[in-house]
Amino acid sequence: MGPVLAGVLQLLALIGALALAYIPVGNYMTRVYSSTKHLRVEKWIYKAIGANPDAEMTWPAYLRGVLAFSAVSVLFLYLLQRLQGVLPGSIHFSSVNPAQSFNTAVSFVTNTNWQSYYGEQTMGHVVQTAGLAVQNFVSAAVGIAVAVALVRGFARSRTGELGNFWSDLVRGTLRILLPGAAIAAIILVACGAIQNFSGIHEVGQFMGGSQQWNGGAVASQEAIKELGTNGGGYFNANSAHPFENPTPFTNLFEIFLILVIPFSLTRTFGVMVGSVKQGYAILATMGVIWVGFVALMMATEFAHHGPALQAAGGAMEGKEVRFGVGSSSIFATSTTLTSTGAVDSFHSSFTGLGGGITMLGMMLGEIAPGGTGSGLYGMLIMAVIAVFIAGLMVGRTPEYLGKKIGAREMKLAAAYILVTPALVLVFTAASMALPTPPHSMLNSGAHGFSEVLYAFTSAANNNGSAFAGLNANTDWYNTMTGLAMLFGRFLPMIFVLALAGSLAEQKPVPVTAGTLRTEKPLFTGLLVGAILIITGLTYFPALALGPLAEGLA
Repeated sequence: MGPVLAGVLQLLALIGALALAYIPVGNYMTRVYSSTKHLRVEKWIYKAIGANPDAEMTWPAYLRGVLAFSAVSVLFLYLLQRLQGVLPGSIHFSSVNPAQSFNTAVSFVTNTNWQSYYGEQTMGHVVQTAGLAVQNFVSAAVGIAVAVALVRGFARSRTGELGNFWSDLVRGTLRILLPGAAIAAIILVACGAIQNFSGIHEVGQFMGGSQQWNGGAVASQEAIKELGTNGGGYFNANSAHPFENPTPFTNLFEIFLILVIPFSLTRTFGVMVGSVKQGYAILATMGVIWVGFVALMMATEFAHHGPALQAAGGAMEGKEVRFGVGSSSIFATSTTLTSTGAVDSFHSSFTGLGGGITMLGMMLGEIAPGGTGSGLYGMLIMAVIAVFIAGLMVGRTPEYLGKKIGAREMKLAAAYILVTPALVLVFTAASMALPTPPHSMLNSGAHGFSEVLYAFTSAANNNGSAFAGLNANTDWYNTMTGLAMLFGRFLPMIFVLALAGSLAEQKPVPVTAGTLRTEKPLFTGLLVGAILIITGLTYFPALALGPLAEGLA
């Protein structure tokens, strides 16, 4: 079997698995967020934090809950790292320095999981399990909660209430992410991923010296790392490391974990707004972009020249031989079209155009299918913009799901799509213009610029993957990427929740002959076109200086 055919078959198998999970997972999440009953353990948690899970919240109250919880999480994780040297289970690792502690705390709380450190040489068992792994769960649950609040904004009318943040947070963690990650961890352990709390061991003799490895609760963290679209790996090699990702099967299984919740949330959306066809339209938009990007990535990585690349079956630099070009292309596309940031190959070693595709996936806003929750609310914002464009074409007040899209709604949607590009381009420009930050680049020219552009694209979009050549462990990059992650996560959430509150207050608009049918293929095409055009106009000059210049050279 040739490598191209193997890659296509793996893609088809993945699509089949996602199709089988779509309805049951989507329906289950609908029941979770629509239920009025609380589990006993949930009641204990509500009592401990002093929250009333049945009290409905307006969007400012919901936002205060998101920001307060996230602020406490950043502080806790920061202190945990600063105190690591005196904590048990640190396996003799010292405390993390202030700039890197700030960067890492912000990174994991914002669901970015950007890592400017070597995991196996920096973080002990306590920080990994009580700090980073916990944030893998709750940061993902925060994203889903905000998405569900926006869906309620479309589904409800004549009320400003969007549900209860604490209830949504706890349910998402305990009823969705925790059981899903537990099952996934068991499968990974059965397939060879490690799960222990061992210390540091010397392994063999290599070129006159020994190599050291430490164990850890790897399988459990790997499971939620992918299921919650987090991305932070236990080891520096991330999902290219055999302790995290041992076999081609686990590689495909991890891609499935990355995609299953973001795709299935479109079913949850359709059921909650009372029209599963609307969910299918959003799903189709996500699917078209995802499949298109996978096809483009495979084409660029398989379109090799020269006897060495032909003998290897593709551009194999930076890729694991046990995965090959096809599976690595699917993984790279899926991880950058979501907010995962996990890697099973190194994106800096992809072809020039292949590296550009990974960047473009993040620049779309990671909405195909996007992160847990953030993908759905990002796509719904783009849908609002698409119906506004359609309304301009026909001279009619735009409507979406029975809600008028007026000046207030468009201002919030426009602010949402402007925040992240502004962060990416301003921070990239500053890093290239100042005298010291360019010293962190491993390469010069177009590829070196791509390293910096990729870093801030990843940080501001809460992805977390890197081009690998950039030395980001400096005070400048730790601080600036930390700020990009904070602003890139919480400023858009403000606009999303404000939009949700505005929509929930409206009374429904009756469907007429002139209403745009947003469940039809025509709207899917319009939405795909709007996403690609807006992204292209925003980022084309920067891409032309980096991956396009390198790929066309």
